[in-house]
Amino acid sequence: MQHLPKGPVEAGTPHRIPHWIRLTASAKALFVTIVVALILKTFVVEAFRIPSGSMENTLLVGDFLLVNKLAYGLKTPRYIPMTTKAIPSVAVPVFSSVHRGDVLVFEYPGKRAEVDGAGPVYFIKRCVGLPGDTIAIRAGQVRINGREVLLPTKAKLIDGVRYASATDYGPTIVPRKGDRIPLIPATAGLWKEFLEREHHLVEINAEGRVLIDGVEQFEYLVERNYYFVLGDNRSNSLDSRVWGFVPEEAIIGEALFVYWSWNPEIPEDGTRSTAGNIRWDRIGMLIR
Repeated sequence: MQHLPKGPVEAGTPHRIPHWIRLTASAKALFVTIVVALILKTFVVEAFRIPSGSMENTLLVGDFLLVNKLAYGLKTPRYIPMTTKAIPSVAVPVFSSVHRGDVLVFEYPGKRAEVDGAGPVYFIKRCVGLPGDTIAIRAGQVRINGREVLLPTKAKLIDGVRYASATDYGPTIVPRKGDRIPLIPATAGLWKEFLEREHHLVEINAEGRVLIDGVEQFEYLVERNYYFVLGDNRSNSLDSRVWGFVPEEAIIGEALFVYWSWNPEIPEDGTRSTAGNIRWDRIGMLIR
């Protein structure tokens, strides 16, 4: 038999919720929050920190920025969440494409042994060349398809003059999906590293024939689009001039804005002021 409480019960009087039920509700809320945060970090937006001066003065060491991962389409993760285990990634290009001048965050396209860290290593540079563009650098002057490309207005200054590296480069064509690269023994060595990044084994046998994955080939059909990137501080930047083109699938997203900025340099007197090291004027700055 059910026992009713003694005395009158007022209508609308709330019943006391058992502690374990409230704890379960809190756990559910925490779980939902974590799941939503992981989804946002994986597919929508992610935070990054600027560790070097290669993008000065557009971006400074100690800038913390948000990156729009949906800028160039929806991509599945390249790594198992919370691990460094690489997995195949699929991209759905439902939004915009990369434009010249975009500031890109991407996974380092070179060999992992060339950089520190066992997991993925991310770089940030400005896109200068699109797939199919012809890039040439002469006496510090960058030309795309024969036209000079000016440095960004915030690029680092020396003696009041905007500058670029004086090292000559190119001319070279940024690989585009579907392009055909002629393969002859005299030039195959120049494309060897590129073809290996496309996951192929390149050999030149004793007879001088070019073999790709053990089969003789006279040309190669490029399998993906690539981009040419430079740091705004070109005299102090390791970029496409050094380690080559950035494949489309390595692009994480477009840099949006600086949400926090901290000057890591210690003043000459050796003291550090918390308020003095915050770059208040950079917080909320859009990245252009």
